[in-house]
Amino acid sequence: MRVGLISDTHGFFEPALTTLFAGCERIVHAGDVVGRDVLLLLSTLAPVTAVRGNNDVGEDAEGLPEEARLRLEGLEVLVLHQLGKPERPLAQARTLIGQTRTDLVVYGHSHVPAAQALDGRLYVNPGSAGKRRFKLPRTAAILTVKGRRARVEVHDLESPALVLLREPFEVEL
Repeated sequence: MRVGLISDTHGFFEPALTTLFAGCERIVHAGDVVGRDVLLLLSTLAPVTAVRGNNDVGEDAEGLPEEARLRLEGLEVLVLHQLGKPERPLAQARTLIGQTRTDLVVYGHSHVPAAQALDGRLYVNPGSAGKRRFKLPRTAAILTVKGRRARVEVHDLESPALVLLREPFEVEL
């Protein structure tokens, strides 16, 4: 199963996402959408699961949950905006992770792309796909799930060929 991971678009739809997310069966947006137009455009590519971020307020945020749970093949997934750090999650995130079996946590907020396994769980932040902020790269990720094996590829959205920002991260959960 091929899944597009995105966060922190801040009202901007990057045209390169059309190419990157081609063939995805689902897109997961980890908050700070800041505009329904972004979700509408993403939904033309694949079904979208999105959560509310700290900048999602007013009418644009209506109907966006604080967190979402879904199953991707053999993995139980939690999507939220603010995690803290995987090794020291914020209290609310820690509670959500502990409520049910959670194999994969997709989060945003920091704009820093990351993928790491900790205590039998995979944590992925696809980075920020919005306009450049904080001198950080503009990124989105592809998650490939086969059973309980997950592979994460973080792509540089400013590269004409959408090159990988770093080596893919792969783990059996």
